[in-house]
Amino acid sequence: MAEIQAKIDELEAEMARTQKNKATNYHLGTLKAKIAKLKSELINGPGGKSAGTKNAERGFDVTKSGDTRIGLVGFPSVGKSTLLTTLTGTRSEAAAYEFTTLTCIPGTMKYKGARIQVLDLPGIIEGAADGRGRGRQVISTARTCNMILVVLDSAKPVTHKKIIESELFNFGIRINQRPPEVKIMKKEAGGIGYQEMTKQTKGMSADAARLVLREYKISCAEVILREDITVDQFIDVIEGNRAYIPVLYVFNKIDQLTIEELDILDQMPNYVPISSQHEWNLEELMEEIWNRCNMLRIYTKPKGKSPDYDEPVILHSQGNPTVEQFCNRLHKSIMLEFSHAFVWGRSAKHQPQRCGKDHVLMDEDIVQICKKV
Repeated sequence: MAEIQAKIDELEAEMARTQKNKATNYHLGTLKAKIAKLKSELINGPGGKSAGTKNAERGFDVTKSGDTRIGLVGFPSVGKSTLLTTLTGTRSEAAAYEFTTLTCIPGTMKYKGARIQVLDLPGIIEGAADGRGRGRQVISTARTCNMILVVLDSAKPVTHKKIIESELFNFGIRINQRPPEVKIMKKEAGGIGYQEMTKQTKGMSADAARLVLREYKISCAEVILREDITVDQFIDVIEGNRAYIPVLYVFNKIDQLTIEELDILDQMPNYVPISSQHEWNLEELMEEIWNRCNMLRIYTKPKGKSPDYDEPVILHSQGNPTVEQFCNRLHKSIMLEFSHAFVWGRSAKHQPQRCGKDHVLMDEDIVQICKKV
């Protein structure tokens, strides 16, 4: 471990000394690939992503439940436990000293008919991605969440935000990003094929791609870039183990701030100011969670009866949910007897519309399933 960390430090020092220009782009790309490979080995054990899982620290053993899972990540004593108690009613020990929470405390909150599992994770410290303070367990659990709430103390420096972002990045979590539109297809012969569907302005080129692939011992592959990306993003695609998770910054304890300080905070993107102790602005927080998790409510309608508006089926919109996914969410066996469905709502061209299993649903649609006779 110490040898790998020493190599990483040496490569990072060389990167810091190297001037950034067109002539050094290839050298910097090679250094970045070496660093990414070593960091992957440091976290997962020898062999990187494909090996070492027995020795790597696993996350906390918490059963996934509900429609969506969100994790509370932050430094010790920023109010994560109080926020969990306020949102879910689950009691998590809160005190004036640091590291009150030593394990993962789950709770469930209901909002717009959805059951959202909230995980109160122990506070992380600088160096968490390298294993300090059970940091790997905390961040491993955070990787399983649909969304991360980074809880910050409004009265403390904003540098805490940068530290947490750095720790999440080092552990392979990409904050508020989507996977790059890059295709890498390995082949048995023919060398490296390189195609750009979009002009590259951020440092990628055929030579940079070949240098990075050589570091990963890939000599024959077809590379297709469908968007303008950086070398770091290209490395992420090769690694193939990055988690792209939406993150919302929750500035807690705003009751200790002045109006002028709140105005400064208001210039930051992706943030919600709250006071979990006084229950200020929690409605806006829950609405932001709902929107960023891309949840849809689909109501069921038994034949000859009114729709059930109390218990909607929750789907996620980023995958363009279909009638088939809706049926599978209810029970896997429904599709074996499925004939068609009647749909009322925004996705229907007329009310109702008779649809097949591939019909794409929208928020607050009403679905009636008809089985084969």
